Amino acid sequence: MITTENISVERSMRYSLRQASKETETLVYVLHGYGQLARYFLRKLENVLPESVTFVAPEGMHRFYLHGNAGRVGASWMTKEARELDILENTIALDRLHLKLLENFQPKKILVIGFSQGGATATRWIANGAIRPNGFVSWASVFPPDIASIAKEEFDSSMKKWFVLGTEDPYFDVTSTEIACNDYREKQFEVLRFDGQHDLNESLVEQLIMRL
Repeated sequence: MITTENISVERSMRYSLRQASKETETLVYVLHGYGQLARYFLRKLENVLPESVTFVAPEGMHRFYLHGNAGRVGASWMTKEARELDILENTIALDRLHLKLLENFQPKKILVIGFSQGGATATRWIANGAIRPNGFVSWASVFPPDIASIAKEEFDSSMKKWFVLGTEDPYFDVTSTEIACNDYREKQFEVLRFDGQHDLNESLVEQLIMRL
């Protein structure tokens, strides 16, 4: 008989920073999508203002070759295999990162942006972890079905919530776009669209930071 068990081991979560050029007033977490690496993902926001914002890009702990067995590497937050364990480990690692950063920064406001696959991880982090941000952006991401309802304490009315989607996003057709937008509106998210595909938009990120 074959059985599968788990043992606990110490793991490391890599992350990249774009530190504010002056005292950090706003701390912004950006969780990348499937097959991306944190340092390259963060380059998309390298020139975003204001100068008092520090961006933090955690990296999924599953890394793999994007094509074959050599070349470019990407990261993932989880797969369908042992996903419950990955969800738990992601939440624990993100909580530890958050506590570590609060030793060095005393932000007045915190924003969490979850892009694509990172949106589901960010949602679960807020629902099950220790972070209590002032704002949350689910960017081109479907709200994770394993979170059947939003706990009032974690997603209360004082936390600003946005769902952002490009008008030409190839992962969302007309039907799935309508379903996603309606689902987020029911959960009290403001729905924002921008001219673009499956990517971040610097100008819109700046606007959301200013609206915190």
